[in-house]
Amino acid sequence: MLAYPGGFGSFDELFEALTLMQTKKVDRFPIILVGRDFWCETINFQNMLDQGVIDQADLDLIHFVETAPEAWEVIRNRYQLG
Repeated sequence: MLAYPGGFGSFDELFEALTLMQTKKVDRFPIILVGRDFWCETINFQNMLDQGVIDQADLDLIHFVETAPEAWEVIRNRYQLG
């Protein structure tokens, strides 16, 4: 899943995907968030981990990138594409 900075709709889609993976309703897949500053200032992922509401395996699904080529690299590495 690739997500750019957005509003409630973007957050709904992001958290729905994360919830489905966390509850094992779908296989795990990478979550690629474009714009590290936006996402980390808006959602304190580290605090969620520190508070024990998510675990490191959940956080490991999330990849922060700044550009489309960086996003493509995450996809290529995950699915072992040439």
